[in-house]
Amino acid sequence: MDHASPATVPGDLFPDLFPDAAARCAAVVLDNLSRPYPYAAHHVRRSARDTAMPHELHPAFGTSFDWHSCVHMHWLGVSVLDSGRLDSATADRLRAALAANLTAENLAVEAAYLAANPTWERPYGWAWLIRLAAACTTSHDAGLRAWGENLAGCVETVEKLMVEWLDKAEYPIRHGLHTNSAFGLAWLVDAFRVLGRDDAAAACEAAARRWFADDAGWPSEWELSGQDFLSAGLSEADLMARVLAADEFAAWLGRFLPDLRPDSRMLSPVGVTDETDGYMVHLHGLNLTRSGQLARVVAALRSAGGTAGSAHDGAETPAAASAAEPVLAAAVEPLFTAGLSGLDSGDFMSTHWLASFAWDAAESIAALGSV
Repeated sequence: MDHASPATVPGDLFPDLFPDAAARCAAVVLDNLSRPYPYAAHHVRRSARDTAMPHELHPAFGTSFDWHSCVHMHWLGVSVLDSGRLDSATADRLRAALAANLTAENLAVEAAYLAANPTWERPYGWAWLIRLAAACTTSHDAGLRAWGENLAGCVETVEKLMVEWLDKAEYPIRHGLHTNSAFGLAWLVDAFRVLGRDDAAAACEAAARRWFADDAGWPSEWELSGQDFLSAGLSEADLMARVLAADEFAAWLGRFLPDLRPDSRMLSPVGVTDETDGYMVHLHGLNLTRSGQLARVVAALRSAGGTAGSAHDGAETPAAASAAEPVLAAAVEPLFTAGLSGLDSGDFMSTHWLASFAWDAAESIAALGSV
């Protein structure tokens, strides 16, 4: 079975969809990495003597409002650098800012903190960290690959914690926020594959099948709440597209989202009434994550259409793929455009995280064009 990761597409391949993407994202990263406050530490103090400041607890990831946002800002910075689409002065500034944080010494402190707090940032922050390591490791740039080597201790720590968690987690978390199990597993399984950590990837695949393989009739009209930045249903579909063979996935999706309509709430852009409200602006992210997830799901369905002769469920598989694909594909760009508007607000409650999701979705949409 081919489990190749979705293609990474450099920023110059989506200028119409995301104009000046590399320069805009580099500016966001540089701003974030220079902002120590406000910072939401999410640190459990165990005594009155536990008064460490965020930069002491997290010398690599102590800015950008919180730890996981700082991690994915580093992923975004690495992705933008690797695209080769920055002018030399901006690239030098970005490289220096990332290098100052991604030292072996700083990352050893981060790995120790993760080991001492085994449920912390699970699985969302874990996924971004492993994804950062994968982006560094696969870079064509030797300097970025060196950061991947520095991240090895963090990767080993997360792998150990993740395997222990999956061994005992009986039920997944299905809501549209950070602890969503499917969202974290989708990125973890891809990143562990890239890093050649086959046992960790296999653990993710086994959990995905155990938790979600028998799901059917997802209530797509019920899932939206006022602070979601994830579609719980599409997060699940995005994961299963990475775990199942293409024809098997098409049949699974037909059962999971039967008779999905073009006007479904799951496929419709949502707005934000207060850009300063850190929870309301999650809806910008919902538009962007839905867009990227749909692009990846559509790509998997198109692959299923090309291999229909090997379908597990006979004629059901091409029928499911052909019925769902145009409905899902039509929603991709409207959702992306709606979500991208959050970057234009200029408010830190949006900018400290949305650019990462915009770049991710744009990559998947651009890759869809070649499927």
